[in-house]
Amino acid sequence: MTENALDTAGQRAGSSAADGVGSSRVAGSPPGRDGRPPRPTLGRRAVTFADSLWRPALVLAAFVAAWWFVAAREYVPNYLVPTPGQVWETMTGQWSELARHTLVTLYETVLGFVLAAALGLATAVAIAYSRTLDKALYPIVLFAQVIPKIAIAPLLVVWFGLGLTPKIILAVLIAFFPVVISGVAGLRSTDPELLDLAATMGAGPWRTFRKIRFPNALPHLMAGLKVAVTLAVVGAVVGEFVGASEGLGYVLLLANGNLDAPLLFADLILMSAIGIVLFVLVEIAEALLIPWHASRRAGVSLTTS
Repeated sequence: MTENALDTAGQRAGSSAADGVGSSRVAGSPPGRDGRPPRPTLGRRAVTFADSLWRPALVLAAFVAAWWFVAAREYVPNYLVPTPGQVWETMTGQWSELARHTLVTLYETVLGFVLAAALGLATAVAIAYSRTLDKALYPIVLFAQVIPKIAIAPLLVVWFGLGLTPKIILAVLIAFFPVVISGVAGLRSTDPELLDLAATMGAGPWRTFRKIRFPNALPHLMAGLKVAVTLAVVGAVVGEFVGASEGLGYVLLLANGNLDAPLLFADLILMSAIGIVLFVLVEIAEALLIPWHASRRAGVSLTTS
């Protein structure tokens, strides 16, 4: 009985903010049994996904066309801005080598992001639950964030050598701050009435966290994770700039030293692809974890008019 009631309270905690802006539904969509719009079908989701892609695809196509026009007419010398065809030839001709370096950077990024997410969430919980730890840890976290990471990268190389360790540590340091800030904001945004309700029902701190506080913090936390996963790519590449013998950052330095513009552009495209793919994966995780949130509901207007 208590467990079911806490589940209901947790759902209320998670969806309370969404209900504030999701009261208006698209005309013609009948409400479900709970008064909310029914979940979209698989076909409807496919149509929505396709509709969300054609605009960025159109902008990307226009950008590539403008790039090709400028490079083909040599308004800018090709050794500075190569044509898309030259970049494609370089990417396909050196694909095995580029794929190896891409996997190295991807491994550093993913491992750094996972560690940053785990450590950031643990720190956020400590700060949100303890005023003493809040005053002790929050200034240190802020101080660590304002230090330029490129400045400490050489020190990490001196301490840990030229292997993967300094790159992973740098990715953790850069991705750590957004997770902490979003986690603290989410954990502190829980409705006090729900916490009082859980206390009167005899729920302990762990059960309250699992059923109410954590579900309520998920929208904030997922926003921070989406920022952190892109910053983790930056951290891994910056670490490779300072000292590495493999990875996309190392390839970028080689291309820059040899004035190999096609390789440089191909390398930049692969770096961007890593960030985009990881961002999309976090987006998918967000859609699975918080489908009830206003930002994930299909057909819900963000205005009350």
